[in-house]
Amino acid sequence: MKFIVSTLLALTAFLATGPVLVLATGKASLAGDWRTANRDSTAVAPEPAMHPAAVVQVYAARAFSWRGVFGVHTWIAVKEPDAPAYEVFEVLGWRARYGGSAVRTSSRAPDMRWFGSDPEVLLDLRGEAAAPLIEPIREAVRDYPYDRRYEIWPGPNSNTFVAHVIRQVPGLEVELPVTAIGKDYMPHGCISKALSGTGYQVSFGGLLGATASLDEGLEINVLGLSFGVDFLRPALKLPGIGRIGMS
Repeated sequence: MKFIVSTLLALTAFLATGPVLVLATGKASLAGDWRTANRDSTAVAPEPAMHPAAVVQVYAARAFSWRGVFGVHTWIAVKEPDAPAYEVFEVLGWRARYGGSAVRTSSRAPDMRWFGSDPEVLLDLRGEAAAPLIEPIREAVRDYPYDRRYEIWPGPNSNTFVAHVIRQVPGLEVELPVTAIGKDYMPHGCISKALSGTGYQVSFGGLLGATASLDEGLEINVLGLSFGVDFLRPALKLPGIGRIGMS
């Protein structure tokens, strides 16, 4: 019994270390006002007027306030050939809390800061590589099974939504960061292909699971927090912190 208790305490301390370091290093903050937070474009998405070809992009940025200590918010942006603007697909928890659909489709700038946090481009497809994916992405958005439900932990949340779309659309293989809490909350069953399409994962309600694949490497999910090792591009993946090593 002492061994089990000691192991659980050690695991808890390990899982908590990353979020504590994120807070200590200033990568996330408990302060801030969402009404005044910076939401300007970062100019990393191609301007529709200057880039007529189709575009598909997936983004991640630190979540706002205390949520950012633990993880990121992700979203998907698409642009049809010659379209004057992007369509951005994401899940917002407050919409579900007020009785609406958590899924939002908008024409906001896809590369805007997420309440002060700079976005990271996880996938950038253009032209012929992007165009055939746009309608299947829309269909997967419409088929999201949790449009009236939102739970920060362990899901379903914004990362559950993006992971759902990735799993539903062949050719949209994207490795989401370990800080995308909720990505392992799977709507259908407990076994699935890895999001990168290069391996497999098993997950029990987003609270316990593992992923083994060429792109993700080995990831372990305990209580919604993930850690692991990327062997292809050597790096450690730590809760809260994310990736340390090759990008």
